[in-house]
Amino acid sequence: MAGAGGGSLGRRFGRLWAAYAVSTFGTWLAFDAFSLIAVIVLHAGATEVALLSASGLAVGAALAVPLGAWVEFRSKRPVLVAADLVRCAALLSLPVAYALDALGLGQLLMVSVAVAAADITFNAASGAYVKSLVPPEDLLVANGRFEATMWTATALGPPLGGAAVGVFGPMVTVLANAVSFLLSALGIRAIGGKEGQQIRPETPSGPRARGLRASDLRAGWRHILTHPTLRPLFLNTVLVNSLIMAQAPMLAVLMLGRLGFAPWQYGLAFAVPCLGGLLGSRLSRRLTARHGRYRILLIAGTLRACWPVGLAFIGPGTPGLVLVMAVEFGLITCAGVFNPVLATHRLDQTPPDRVTRTLSAWTVTVRTATAAMTALSGMLATLTGPRTAIALAGVLLLATPLLLPWREHAARAGALK
Repeated sequence: MAGAGGGSLGRRFGRLWAAYAVSTFGTWLAFDAFSLIAVIVLHAGATEVALLSASGLAVGAALAVPLGAWVEFRSKRPVLVAADLVRCAALLSLPVAYALDALGLGQLLMVSVAVAAADITFNAASGAYVKSLVPPEDLLVANGRFEATMWTATALGPPLGGAAVGVFGPMVTVLANAVSFLLSALGIRAIGGKEGQQIRPETPSGPRARGLRASDLRAGWRHILTHPTLRPLFLNTVLVNSLIMAQAPMLAVLMLGRLGFAPWQYGLAFAVPCLGGLLGSRLSRRLTARHGRYRILLIAGTLRACWPVGLAFIGPGTPGLVLVMAVEFGLITCAGVFNPVLATHRLDQTPPDRVTRTLSAWTVTVRTATAAMTALSGMLATLTGPRTAIALAGVLLLATPLLLPWREHAARAGALK
């Protein structure tokens, strides 16, 4: 079964992995492209940048809600290809408008919405597709490879993208990202074969392949909120992700505006620490085998919340750059350990006929919470400055470990005695 490029996970997984690598590298090459374009090209302020980020996430999540239930009973590969093509077409519209001197915040918002909706749909379908390609005992290996690939791309993409923006202008990375989604679509289409674990339409009383409503997605939320370990992990992830991502636009405004960092320095500050994510993803399987899944989720989940408050102390010049790198390295290393274990546990605890709806519900909630948190952060930054908004998010993150499944871990430990 071993194939070229896929190792022991097979050739079809290898092609999916290669397509993921191409699109992920393109995405991180265009790191924070919308915020960069808004600040550098359109001279937007903190409120406009925050609202751009928040609105795109919120509307994209709303559009993705009915898609989650619809995708559940479709073959996942065509959905993945379609999502890639939508992202490609939406992104290509930006350099065209820029060349015609017609680019504005309105178009940035519409593209952000389209990309966000396609992102959610792609992520939900890809989780179910991976589960159909990979045996259950290999899911942690597969998720570890995706995690390592993401952090490798994150380490290489932003500094290269920042340098490219400095030399060729702000649209070159957007164009490269669009091409990466086109290549990803071609790669996924070439996988071929039949999907395993194909979900069939249920009885007339259950969900059907046609006539699905947005309310059908409630099954995903119901599964999450009634599960003893997924519920606390879900609530923790929603808060942690939204608070961390709410800091991102404010950091762009602070670093590129008030502190005077160049785009390549901004990219470098978030790229070098991603080597920690690569390290964490490689350690994740080994640490889980040694200490157990629950203990790793608790320890890594706690440690990742302790770092972001340090970003409130960033200053100009080399010391500020070093501080950002140190904080991000600690955060990303912990996330690199945590994320593959979370993704594997979530798939293990979800029946095949609810994977897409569960992942859609999870992602939609995270994106919506991130949109709300980003908008609030932008309003706070307008009143008090971006540094205060960054500091408040960091302080709130310190409380998020309380939502991790400590009780379930204690119960399991007691049962083993």
